[in-house]
Amino acid sequence: MKVLVIGASGTVGKAVVTELAKRHEIIAASRSSATHPVDVMQPASIEALFQKIGKVDAIVAATGDLHFGPLTEMTGEQFRVGLNSKLMGQVELTLIGQKYLHDGGSITLTSGIVGEQPIRLGANATAVNKAVEGFALGAAIELPRGIRINVVNASVLQESMPAYGPYFVGFEPVPAARVALAYARSVDGAQTGQVYRVW
Repeated sequence: MKVLVIGASGTVGKAVVTELAKRHEIIAASRSSATHPVDVMQPASIEALFQKIGKVDAIVAATGDLHFGPLTEMTGEQFRVGLNSKLMGQVELTLIGQKYLHDGGSITLTSGIVGEQPIRLGANATAVNKAVEGFALGAAIELPRGIRINVVNASVLQESMPAYGPYFVGFEPVPAARVALAYARSVDGAQTGQVYRVW
């Protein structure tokens, strides 16, 4: 299969590319990519990427920024960081990407454990992760031509603990390679409307 991985330069994205490349042709895209640059917050950028690469069999989104900070000081502008990036970025990717998927193709989005296990300073992350999963649940019953959509919900990564460890005291971190298996399950499997939890 021909698989587009958005966010391929990130920790999860790299692990997903490594796992899926064992079986599939990978198109690695990210904001920093010289070959396939894309900004998921700009619909025109997403459209331009698909115009360049053509139809694919699967789309994986391992991307999206969030705002972490105290609720008592949070502004609407800060809250919209997660809405515009992680939520609407993945929504736009789905809305545009469905037109460029072969029949029976798949879309895999990314949420996160904070959607179900809230942490201090993480109200934006909790709301956005829940919304991503809600969108996929609704989209799963409407996508045409046998197209599937699933979400991967992972705990904090082992590789990210040096940066994010203080936020996730008591959480069991998971290696990126294990998280990548959930993306493979979505791409290579047959289910739709699922949330694959890797905790």
